[in-house]
Amino acid sequence: MTHPIPAPRPSSDPLYRPLPPLPRRRPLVGPFCPACEHPSCRQRRAARLPRLGGQRSEYQREHARAATLQRHNPHLLIWWGESTLSYWVASPAGLTEAREPGELLLLLDPAPVLVC
Repeated sequence: MTHPIPAPRPSSDPLYRPLPPLPRRRPLVGPFCPACEHPSCRQRRAARLPRLGGQRSEYQREHARAATLQRHNPHLLIWWGESTLSYWVASPAGLTEAREPGELLLLLDPAPVLVC
């Protein structure tokens, strides 16, 4: 094939369209994003925060969710593990880990078994 490489359109050409600009992003100030939900960024932010009552404020929502579920399920122990970034349930059957809130809810209230 001996086709020549076409020259780019000049800006005077009516079909000329400039490339869209890249999205503007502020440079990172430190080794993590200042306010995002990436688990790695949250861990790095939490490492710099003091412990208040044994818990870091970065994981306040998760601790509050676990406390609410604990109130509704007094027969179980439910907590958020900051090192594992997952919920834990201690029941008479044993210790179970749930990575997501949805998994945790399934552990607490499994779907009823259909009897045919």
